Amino acid sequence: MNTTGMSRFALILGLFVGISAAHAQRMPRMELQASFHRIEVEVAATQADRMVGLMRRQRLGINQGMLFVFPEAARHCMWMKNTLIPLSVAFLDDTGKIISISDMQPRTENSHCAATPARYALEMNLGWFSARGITPGMKIGGVLQAPSPR
Repeated sequence: MNTTGMSRFALILGLFVGISAAHAQRMPRMELQASFHRIEVEVAATQADRMVGLMRRQRLGINQGMLFVFPEAARHCMWMKNTLIPLSVAFLDDTGKIISISDMQPRTENSHCAATPARYALEMNLGWFSARGITPGMKIGGVLQAPSPR
């Protein structure tokens, strides 16, 4: 690639990173509880936010994650295309009870689907749930206060 091509690539990459950062800054934030662990989440309650999710992020804080709020309970699926960090996803029912948890590797297109209809999906760093003894059947507190999906 010549100097002009590299400059264009750097400009496009910079614009995309800036757009991704601006997108993340406009998502609502809230606190959730998993057992006695406090979680800070960004809330993806719009179709656009759910489509982008944690794509292109370089890192995620220890007790930080993203809560996906879906318009209806269904067997929602997640994938990791363009996601740079390994994640675990907990699918939650209408009451915030964990249905199933899946571990997901970065930059893959495998589908990770809820075992039964889910209303929410909570993405955290890979292994976050298992390291804290958070398992299916347990409740995540605070999800019912999430913004309504749009």
